[in-house]
Amino acid sequence: MNIYIGNLSYDVSSDQLKEVFEAYGDVSSAKVITDRNSGRSKGFGFVEMDNKAEAEAAIEQLDGAEIDGRPVKVNEAKPRN
Repeated sequence: MNIYIGNLSYDVSSDQLKEVFEAYGDVSSAKVITDRNSGRSKGFGFVEMDNKAEAEAAIEQLDGAEIDGRPVKVNEAKPRN
């Protein structure tokens, strides 16, 4: 399952994001989206987890939780159009 994480602090790295979600199960990938020109975080990212039950538990537990001092929005990512 692909999970969207919004309202991230600009200081959060992909590795930190992976660490947070690994508490709930296996993470196949974690990526903080960065600006193409500046390389600075855009304040959101995606985590991919293969186990749907673990992914749903992570979404439920982490939506509204604080990561690096900011309350994050966590939900299932919508497919690109």
